[in-house]
Amino acid sequence: MNFYNYYNRRCRKCCKCNIDVCSCSKVCRLPRVHIGPIKAIESKELLSVNHIYVANFNENTVSVIDGATNTVVATIPVGVNPAGVGVNPLTNRIYVGNLNSDDVSVIDGFTNTLITTVPAGDGASAVAVNTATNTIYVANFNDSTVSVIDGATNTVVATIIPVGGLSLPTGVGVNPLTNRIYVANFNFDIVSVIDGFTNAVITQIPVGVNPFRIGVNPNTNRIYISNFTSNTVSVIDGTTNTVIATVPVGTTPGEVAVNIATNNIYVPNRDSDNVSAISGLTNTVFATIPVGDNPNGIGVNPLTNLIYVTNQNDNTVSVIDGFTNTVITTISVGARPFSVGVNP
Repeated sequence: MNFYNYYNRRCRKCCKCNIDVCSCSKVCRLPRVHIGPIKAIESKELLSVNHIYVANFNENTVSVIDGATNTVVATIPVGVNPAGVGVNPLTNRIYVGNLNSDDVSVIDGFTNTLITTVPAGDGASAVAVNTATNTIYVANFNDSTVSVIDGATNTVVATIIPVGGLSLPTGVGVNPLTNRIYVANFNFDIVSVIDGFTNAVITQIPVGVNPFRIGVNPNTNRIYISNFTSNTVSVIDGTTNTVIATVPVGTTPGEVAVNIATNNIYVPNRDSDNVSAISGLTNTVFATIPVGDNPNGIGVNPLTNLIYVTNQNDNTVSVIDGFTNTVITTISVGARPFSVGVNP
């Protein structure tokens, strides 16, 4: 499988392809999952950053957007084909998974500069941060592992095999309140649940076809999985580790973002060029929002109720007002913007 083509083609037939020969698939980014730890911090500076980080896959850069002005205020060189972004608002560090340089770029959010590069596994892509432990989890697509990085030392402290075999992990999410990590195994149609204390897989949960990216609401202990080929979102109860709902969305859903302030979930649909807005109370789509061409990445600022969507074929980011469910502006970024991380 040529994963680079997987990122750069609109997938129309993946649902029928054998994963070993299919040349079109993709990976998305995890939303942020930490309101409790943020409130525990007294620093007002961390509560008002309002920066959005966009990984530009074909440009090997990250665009930094000022959420107050909707302008790009910095462009940061990173590794080869950045495909995932994770943010720790408590340390103001941004972590970028670079698919084809097999590493993670660590950015200082105060200076918008690269401070170090951490070697990870083969095909480092999706990134999730546990703000409670300052631990970063990286899904390595090509070697089917998860790298565990200590945020204090910027070193890999463990490597987890979520399933075994060619599972092709494409997404990772964290609940910092339970210290559980969730890994989407694209090839096996399951989500692995990892205990963050032991770094051991404790269960496997069947979901839809080709699970892709993951969003977590720690307040409700619900986990949301976009199923790339079955055009659905699986809703997992983190207490019972069971799927409690399956929500139909658009065609080829990408990343998942959760607004923990409103309990709304947002999923961009790559091949329908829109975003499905899901109510966390009813597990139903309450709005479908048109955006740009081939949307994939998404992030939410729960403090402003604004949603940021990357349009890969437009090289833009659509900004959605979560109150009106309409696009209020469009921002030009780098080449083939893929994933989004938000520091509110």
